[in-house]
Amino acid sequence: MDTVIFATGYRPNVVYLKPLDGALNTLGSPLQRKGVSQKINGLYFVGLSWQRSFSSATIRGVGSDAKYVVKQIKRLKDLT
Repeated sequence: MDTVIFATGYRPNVVYLKPLDGALNTLGSPLQRKGVSQKINGLYFVGLSWQRSFSSATIRGVGSDAKYVVKQIKRLKDLT
């Protein structure tokens, strides 16, 4: 399994995902639940506002969100 990590900075800039049908909602925001794409298998997000909690988009909260996403990636990898 290949892994690609994009660091988009302080504001999500994910317009490059637009060609992937279902990656973004109609407002151009990631279509995700707790950092896991709702439509694209194997697509994950970390650091989004309110991803899992109030502090998700901060240094204080991103760590627990990242741990959750890594667990989900490992789970998918174990299934393949």
